[in-house]
Amino acid sequence: MKICFIIAEYNPFHNGHLRQLDIVKSRIKPDYTVVVMSGNFTQRGEIAILDKYQRAKHAVLAGADAVIELPAIFAVSPAEIFASGAMGLINSIEGQKTLCFGAETADKEKFLKIAEILSAETQEFKKIMKEELKKGVSQAKARHSAVKSLYGDIFDDLLTSPNNLLGVEYTKAILKLGSGIEIYPVSREGDPFDQKQITSSLPSALAVRSAIADGRKKEIPNAVPPFVFADLPKRPPDIDEYILYSVLVSTNEQMRNIADCSEGLENRLKAYAKTCFSVDELKEKVKTKRYTYTRISRILLSNALKIEKDLVNKCLKYPPYLKVLAVNGEKKEILSYLCENSEIPLLTRKNDLSFLSPLAEKCLETDDLADDIYAHAIKKRLSDRQMTIVNKKIYDFL
Repeated sequence: MKICFIIAEYNPFHNGHLRQLDIVKSRIKPDYTVVVMSGNFTQRGEIAILDKYQRAKHAVLAGADAVIELPAIFAVSPAEIFASGAMGLINSIEGQKTLCFGAETADKEKFLKIAEILSAETQEFKKIMKEELKKGVSQAKARHSAVKSLYGDIFDDLLTSPNNLLGVEYTKAILKLGSGIEIYPVSREGDPFDQKQITSSLPSALAVRSAIADGRKKEIPNAVPPFVFADLPKRPPDIDEYILYSVLVSTNEQMRNIADCSEGLENRLKAYAKTCFSVDELKEKVKTKRYTYTRISRILLSNALKIEKDLVNKCLKYPPYLKVLAVNGEKKEILSYLCENSEIPLLTRKNDLSFLSPLAEKCLETDDLADDIYAHAIKKRLSDRQMTIVNKKIYDFL
């Protein structure tokens, strides 16, 4: 069975994502296209603009055959864990597998080469990394400096943009697993990933979110498929009050156990939380060259979701489950294939929970908490254990 996987957030789904799915269908031509997608919270430590079921529905309407949820413990983690968690799920499924991802540099061999270099981490590489970290820079910048020192600027493009960086982490995870999964990077077109204004029909997701936040929704129709525009909210959901409250009521020891919170950062967060009246103010006061705005956002969200390091590390070794959010009604047989050809349980209904290990149950509790918090933010209850069967013909007619 030939399966193409895409790891995504679709926050929200836009024309650039549609282009990628079209490329998968026309060039790779798999039997099935499966998306592993973040749930209600994202890798930048932010709440998703639409709930996971709506975003999964959009993916299927655009061409995916099934959407599997990336558990929250991975979805709100640094790039390496985000990628490793997703690849662990993909690796559990048998078949001839290809991973397609968008990148500023669509050079397969270059991704494979830098992934080999970073996976090896020679003594000289580690030495330079250590020296750079002493300067107070972030892990990503220290790694970039080490590569540049040893190999020149040949890999600069792969280590300086989020899409390329994630592609590198996906490739590293594949090499570590020894799975033989093929990579297929697709050149990203349209507006830059960090552009906040919509200036073409291929915008950044940030630009679409910014338009909603700024009350410029009228600028969005040509940037997203019609079925996405119809579901977009008037304003983004917000859980900032809950995030700040979570810091105030957590003990230093509890925060110390939160994923990616290290080197006494919990003390700094706790101290400033008492003097700040917004999450943005707290992030601005806490951030440094080493602790970036995004890293602090992830830590604050992980604290709100009670995601501890120990749980993350254990689930990286033992992938918990394949939780299906949506499936193409014309290709429902993919559920039988996933059930029969995966090493881990497939969750499509409540009865499937009986197959979970105690570790997987703990992971699912975090997903449930994330859903509850999201539901509170949008003032709408999410259906428990919902899996949407999407009838594309009905939407095509409408």
